[in-house]
Amino acid sequence: MLVIPVKKLYNLKTIKEELKPHLNKKVKIKCNLGRNKSETYDAKIIKLYNCVFLIELTESKIIKSFSYADIITKTIKIYE
Repeated sequence: MLVIPVKKLYNLKTIKEELKPHLNKKVKIKCNLGRNKSETYDAKIIKLYNCVFLIELTESKIIKSFSYADIITKTIKIYE
């Protein structure tokens, strides 16, 4: 199930509010890299900041950051 539905119009504040209930929970993140390439991560959202949020990959414990704008531009999709 998609955490943030694509149908709604969002701004950075509302996206952050939508992600708050999923803080410290396992999610699946699909990143669109362009030219029909994508990566999928099993991760946990660990921290929410003003413009970015941090995830920790479950397998390798690597921390990655993404912008809320990545969700608006559909560069990433977050699933439960």
